[in-house]
Amino acid sequence: MTNGSSPTPPSSNAVLTDTGKEALLPTPERVLLVLGAQVALLSDAPLGVPAAGTVGSNIMSVLAAARAAPKHERPRIVHVQNSGTSGDPDEPHTPGWALVYTPLPDEYVLDKCKNSAFAGTSLEKHVPCDAELIVIGLQSDFCVRATCSEALARGNEVVLIRGAHATYDRLEVWDGEKTTPADQVAREIEEELEEAGVILLDMEDLPNIFTDR
Repeated sequence: MTNGSSPTPPSSNAVLTDTGKEALLPTPERVLLVLGAQVALLSDAPLGVPAAGTVGSNIMSVLAAARAAPKHERPRIVHVQNSGTSGDPDEPHTPGWALVYTPLPDEYVLDKCKNSAFAGTSLEKHVPCDAELIVIGLQSDFCVRATCSEALARGNEVVLIRGAHATYDRLEVWDGEKTTPADQVAREIEEELEEAGVILLDMEDLPNIFTDR
């Protein structure tokens, strides 16, 4: 592992899940969405993304800041775990599927099978349409892009934190099979989402992200 965190998979009685507890905590004004922070993606290359070490550390820092925020400013925290198909690195109940950061008892865990974390899940129940949604995780050009886009369409104010999301290098099959580096792909997604209305913040903004800005 690149970030020193134990890849302990969540247990159903350690987190608030759809099947574990029906009652949600008080309606939040802000939600932190941690997408795909799983062992397969945050392992050393080539299994994990090229920036696994840096982005893993930054995700951990954002999560720590959210958890340390004053009670009246603390966001609802939702971890979204991607479930791949048979043979995928994130096939359910394999080592690569496990969450890297163990959820706390008042945090939520949802499983997804599609790019958007809203598709086929109960995420809309956890994210009010008037809440600010702060997004971190993986992968930039799949789950991050699709989830941010759908959240904008719902009417949420969406914040994406640079340096706390990442992806793999992209093979350009229609351009002589050239490769676009992962960091360039991430920047392209940031530009696309910013044009659509997503607010981009940097890791340097972290001390103020979970305050009443």
